[in-house]
Amino acid sequence: MNLEEYAWNKHEQKMKAEQKEYKYSSPKIKMIDNVELRNEIEVALEKMPQKFLAQWALKVAAANLTHLDSHLRNDPRINLGKETLKKRIDGSISAYELRNVGFVVNELAKESKSDVSKYSARSFAQAIATGHMRGHALVSSDYAIKVQNLITKNSLAASTNERERQLKIIEELMNKHS
Repeated sequence: MNLEEYAWNKHEQKMKAEQKEYKYSSPKIKMIDNVELRNEIEVALEKMPQKFLAQWALKVAAANLTHLDSHLRNDPRINLGKETLKKRIDGSISAYELRNVGFVVNELAKESKSDVSKYSARSFAQAIATGHMRGHALVSSDYAIKVQNLITKNSLAASTNERERQLKIIEELMNKHS
């Protein structure tokens, strides 16, 4: 895969070109997680073109939209975010246009009353932002884990199930496009 497929962002292309050895990232949030599966996901994501990475992040985050507070579940900003990311994946809009919609979508988290809704909305906003920078994909998936932590009182089994679901989505995407 060439650098333009790997990342649409010049900074991320440069970082990849200069990368000597791979290092796992640390989560940006506190959560109960299956670290081995998170690492496996991170390695798999590193091998995906940004186009597939964005599709993956959207599928991961979309599953948690049912956890938004009731006043946000049918909010038009959800479809706006999905449609905008799809346009970015197709190459019909710029990163600038996507980022502007990302700021609008991020308001869902600010308008959330419950923590579960807030983290579901953050997962979704980070998924949309994956159309700008690759790094948002793993953050989006970490927020999906935080949602599981909140709805299951920090069950490691629930986190593991969610990570397994995320891995299955990677497998499905890669099989579909191989």
